[in-house]
Amino acid sequence: MAQRFDLPEIIPVFPLPGALLLPRARLPLHLFEPRYLAMLEDALKTRERLIGMVQPNRVPGREGGTGLHRIGCVGRVTQFSETEDGRYMITLTGLSRFRIAEEVEGFTPYRRARVGWEGFGRDLGPAETDPGFERARFMNLLSRYFTARALETDWESLQQADDELLINSLSMLLGFEPEEKQALLEAPSLTTRRETLVTLLEYALRGGDNEDIVQ
Repeated sequence: MAQRFDLPEIIPVFPLPGALLLPRARLPLHLFEPRYLAMLEDALKTRERLIGMVQPNRVPGREGGTGLHRIGCVGRVTQFSETEDGRYMITLTGLSRFRIAEEVEGFTPYRRARVGWEGFGRDLGPAETDPGFERARFMNLLSRYFTARALETDWESLQQADDELLINSLSMLLGFEPEEKQALLEAPSLTTRRETLVTLLEYALRGGDNEDIVQ
């Protein structure tokens, strides 16, 4: 997606465990907490309409863990609708990953961070390809995973999806742990994200921490 604005130095951040946004992908969100409704209202007042998604990082000795992982992904609000009771359904379209330099103190009820965009130049470019992707082998692994989890999907759509859409959609939608989602986010390329995804699928099929899961 070509950008007609500069990415800002300070952005609002939305810490949400297990919610993964990737560049050029779309993430639906349901907002109802007052602080995040305020965040959306403020974002919609700007031309960029940006919200940064980031995984919380548990801080030892701090109840609830209020730290943030250093790397997140910013998205642009591309769709939103209000429900009758004042909640919002929004869609974020991923633009670029960022690295948090520091949190910014202020008077907003939501969190903000000073961020850097260096090292993520490919996020703003065209869709990535994965030249070494063995789709048939991958789909076989994915089928075994879905069977083990009693999951259903539209296999024809998966077969027809391009490399980036397939890998990124599965990374976002499958029920991995937050730290595993973070590893998928931080993968420097589509190829390394696919390799990480394969590792997670294989680990789950071997049983992971659950001895009841069969191959």
